Amino acid sequence: MEIKEIYQSELKRHFENDTRRIQHALKVLKAAETIMDGENIQGPMREVVTITALLHDVGIKTAEQKYQSAAGPYQEIEGPPLARTMLERRGAEPETIDRVCYIIGGHHTASKNDGVDFQIIWEADLLVNIEEEGWDQNRQALAGIIEKNFTTAAGKELARRTFLL
Repeated sequence: MEIKEIYQSELKRHFENDTRRIQHALKVLKAAETIMDGENIQGPMREVVTITALLHDVGIKTAEQKYQSAAGPYQEIEGPPLARTMLERRGAEPETIDRVCYIIGGHHTASKNDGVDFQIIWEADLLVNIEEEGWDQNRQALAGIIEKNFTTAAGKELARRTFLL
């Protein structure tokens, strides 16, 4: 089985019938793949981004149960241990596990963004959230969001093409 299929299976196992959360992760993966293709990301970094895109919100369910909230900081607390268990169960390399867990543990905190792999997740998740949350209604504000948050050439182009053209 390919990495993508392995972790899609983990995603579906974790979220069960929560199709909204599953679909969100699949959309983030699709956006991340487009950005990775544009940035020519291959090898271990592509694997990290693929896994992280699928599992980035894995902490939501536990956050809602424990804190009655799906807020970002709670996802960042609850997500990494769940992701680590999944990655270990699937025999992922320790470096991959650590990197995926780091990104999941900070994917709502801009100051934790420390590399291209993290940036791609940041951009892909934001692209999907712009659409899902209806943030695309104010083009001027949206242009500012894109300018402030998108640093990869492929991500900027995708955001502009999707929302501003």
